Amino acid sequence: MSDAMSNAARYAAQRAAGEDTSTGSDEGRPTMSLNAENKSAFIETAIQQAIRRGEFDDLPGSGKPLEGLGTHHDPDWWIRRKIETENLTGLGPPALTLRSENLELDAQLDREPTEARVREILDDFNRRVVDARRQLQGGPPVVTPTRDVEAEVHAWRERRAATRAAAQQADAAAEIPARRRRRWFRR
Repeated sequence: MSDAMSNAARYAAQRAAGEDTSTGSDEGRPTMSLNAENKSAFIETAIQQAIRRGEFDDLPGSGKPLEGLGTHHDPDWWIRRKIETENLTGLGPPALTLRSENLELDAQLDREPTEARVREILDDFNRRVVDARRQLQGGPPVVTPTRDVEAEVHAWRERRAATRAAAQQADAAAEIPARRRRRWFRR
């Protein structure tokens, strides 16, 4: 709001409250004691002026119901919505974040190129699970199991070999039609 508009709104609020509207010697602005009635009058006046100017017209979502309002009361609805819209991860109690990380751990391991890196990720995950179990800060209990590093490395090797075999089969299948096309062009 511009300075002139805020002065006008302040003056109107003072006038409605029946206070002295003489100007102060320092700033040339109306003096105004800020009590609850004056604040609410000032705010109401500013809102009404903005409505008259049309500043609240064509706001996104106007005339539509608020999304996500269910039958139960959730005091943290706004933070849950922010986490969903911003796609934030790693927030929340360790028990919940470790559960979600446990579900995605195999996919993360499959993206790693070396066995040493896989072992490093698994050691870090197991350390964080044990640390979360030791904390006594409340919240949901940590039920995420630790991972057996040797078994997970063995499973990673098998998945990697299966992926390579599937890629070789796809390459071989793509190679056969290419050979047939070459023969056709030779005739």
